[in-house]
Amino acid sequence: MTENTDPLYHSNSTILSRPPVVWPGGDKVAFAVAVSLEYYELQPPPNAFIPPSLPGGFGRAPYPDMRAFSQREYGNRVGIFRVMDALDRHSVRATAAVDANVASRYPYLIGQFRRRGWEVACHGISLTQVISNQMSGEQEREYISSSMQHIEQATGIKPGGWHGPEYGESERTPMLLAEAGFDYVLDWPNDEQPYWMTTPAGSIVSLPMALELDDVVATYHRRLTMARWHRAVIEAIDQLLADGSTIGRHLVLNVHPWLMGHPHRISFLQDLLKQVRERDGVWIATAGEIAAHYRHVSRPAA
Repeated sequence: MTENTDPLYHSNSTILSRPPVVWPGGDKVAFAVAVSLEYYELQPPPNAFIPPSLPGGFGRAPYPDMRAFSQREYGNRVGIFRVMDALDRHSVRATAAVDANVASRYPYLIGQFRRRGWEVACHGISLTQVISNQMSGEQEREYISSSMQHIEQATGIKPGGWHGPEYGESERTPMLLAEAGFDYVLDWPNDEQPYWMTTPAGSIVSLPMALELDDVVATYHRRLTMARWHRAVIEAIDQLLADGSTIGRHLVLNVHPWLMGHPHRISFLQDLLKQVRERDGVWIATAGEIAAHYRHVSRPAA
């Protein structure tokens, strides 16, 4: 497959046609929390792709867009600490999806994540530079490499996971991630189990996030109340436990400190984590641990 061909990297198998996935301890559902930390540039580079649906309430304003910039910075300055406290309270180690700008500007946060044993995954360069086919292959390759280098420099560890800003990809992205040595990607919400993507540059695990339950998608785009979002996640966990009794399922929940970290929202996350922790049959892990387990028990197609 060349860089310009149809990106059919995903398996077409249905969930009932596959061998069961057995999680550690015989648990039925693997659960992870991804915490997305993003930098909103006041003046992105020329020709940067910014989706028109980028949430925030008022749309993108002319330079200097201090309202949107400040709203996002609230998550990195204040909201993240409430989110960390909620996760600490219920002994949940998260996967921090960190972009290059956050890694460079907030080294204190990286230290906090490492002290807690969190995994740090790559989240691109910034929220205002989203991968798309507007990039050339070499531009995207450099973008991925730069993000990886910033995270490795900040943490001292080569990152294994990738979550593109706004789930953005080009037709080349899985191949370039495999080429760069990533173990897994979070951006294809088309399943409830991990699966292998086979590319010309090697194989990579797709670990689908629950896009419908992403806090921004659910509350900004779908207009769910926080109470309904909370109930939806618990309903999903309970249904997955029932479904996972024979084949195993997973749920990776994406939360954003600029939204979830506000004082009027954090109690919903706190209670959600409490209820998940109390359920039998749920393996609470990082995204990287789920992907690593899947790599151990499964092999890519030849």
